[in-house]
Amino acid sequence: MEHIARQSMNVCPFVSSMSASALKQLSKNSSLASKAGGCPVMGPALEHVRQYSTPSSPAQAQATEPFVAPKVEIPVSAGSNEVSFDYDGLYQNDLAKKRQDKSYRFFNNINRLAKEFPQAHRELEEDKVTVWCSNDYLGMGKNEQVLNTMKETMTKYGAGAGGTRNIAGHNRHAIRLESEVAALHKKEGALVFSSCFVANDAVLTLLGQKLKDLVIFSDELNHASMIVGIRNSRSRKHIFKHNDLKDLEEKLAMYPKSTPKLIAFESVYSMCGSVAPIEKICDLADKYGALTFLDEVHAVGMYGPHGAGVAEHMDFKSHLASGIASPAHETVMDRVDMITGTLGKSFGTVGGYVAASSNMIDWIRSFAPGFIFTTSLPPAVMAGTSTSIRIVRSNIEDRVNQQLNVRYVKNAMAGLGIPVMPNPSHIVPLLVGNAADAKKASDMLLEKHNIYVQAINFPTVAVGQERLRITPSPHHGQGISDSLVEAVDEVFTTLNLKRVPEWEAQGGHCGVGEPTPVTFENLWTDEYLKLTNNDMNPNILDPVIESLATSTGVTA
Repeated sequence: MEHIARQSMNVCPFVSSMSASALKQLSKNSSLASKAGGCPVMGPALEHVRQYSTPSSPAQAQATEPFVAPKVEIPVSAGSNEVSFDYDGLYQNDLAKKRQDKSYRFFNNINRLAKEFPQAHRELEEDKVTVWCSNDYLGMGKNEQVLNTMKETMTKYGAGAGGTRNIAGHNRHAIRLESEVAALHKKEGALVFSSCFVANDAVLTLLGQKLKDLVIFSDELNHASMIVGIRNSRSRKHIFKHNDLKDLEEKLAMYPKSTPKLIAFESVYSMCGSVAPIEKICDLADKYGALTFLDEVHAVGMYGPHGAGVAEHMDFKSHLASGIASPAHETVMDRVDMITGTLGKSFGTVGGYVAASSNMIDWIRSFAPGFIFTTSLPPAVMAGTSTSIRIVRSNIEDRVNQQLNVRYVKNAMAGLGIPVMPNPSHIVPLLVGNAADAKKASDMLLEKHNIYVQAINFPTVAVGQERLRITPSPHHGQGISDSLVEAVDEVFTTLNLKRVPEWEAQGGHCGVGEPTPVTFENLWTDEYLKLTNNDMNPNILDPVIESLATSTGVTA
């Protein structure tokens, strides 16, 4: 700055002719600006900015007559050459891209018929189709006992909850439902949310906000709800390769055991049907001092002798023998710190939950905005869901029949070379490999064969891994299964879609046609598939379950 001042003293005739004290005096009595107006350089510059004014600082402002601003009509663009942002153009642009890459989604008008499940009708009631992709995995959405409970509760208590629990109050239906959920997973407490998306987001966000320096380790195929929750937590994260214990351990080992950590993963991954090695992940959690967060959304109702999920399934015989009570030894389900699940799939209603220790549940209840500020589920939904959980817990035959139907469909597809992505679960994913063909296949099944199977594309699955996703239920018997297989076979032929030999020729893809095929042992073994409801412990029939203190608030 001094260098510039010295140069100006030499170059500018006005400055060079004035002493420093004279310049200061001009500055004080506001004459400097008028003098500068005569400068060939500063003059034009001052003319350019003359339209703008600078207010006096409050300390120097003088009291004058009140100023009344003249009424001037100012056009929107006055003083600016800019135009408003093209919001609609953004929408059109993004939608055009989705249409171009064939990932634009069309929602089919499918109206499930409670008395005719798995039948549904389209826009016209006489236009009926068979639904093969519903997540109402056990058909509990049409169960008469559940429907009757909901009708009676709605008649007595009304359609809605009236607001959040903090504002509208607590109710017996929430208390009972959370008690049923906790008992199902054999945990000390449970908390019900409006959906499992909300539950996952709320819990993971809270953990990141409250646990300083938390590091989250997330499976690369985790559901969007977990991804959003981890992002909102603002915690440091590491994404480990899907079900890869070696990769997970390498990442865990980067931190001292004292650093707070959390491993987030699912039991059954809904788009490919793979199953997590829960017990081994718990071993790593113990070794490196991490919490475990297990999403059982696509497993509750269908795995374990009582439908508590894959974690229960890992100690199948022990839980079968103990019934609603906990086995005498520590189980895999005991070792998992947090279990989240949904009420909107196998239980046939709507909502989500987290089950954990009583302290953790009370902590989440007290601090999670996603719970505190969300309207409660309607009383009829909560009452109906409690009834559904009780029915599902005691009905192992539904789980068995579902698995038998899944096996039948998978084996029939394999016999025709139709590319079923291999897995040990109830998911039947048929590999197509591009979005356009997946959409064509779905449309043809619907329009020509009256079979509804939704195409799955990006961002639900990666580009190039598009598929049809089939989910047999206990109600998809051999007759309609044969119709499905025949229709899929015809669609693959008509559209010239790749079958297993074509994928083999290309070196394999998504587990189909791989040089070294990966084989899976079904979670439901032949031994388990012989079980009936008579093999269940009688203590699961209409058990008395104590209300949870954490549902209302623990008295200090």
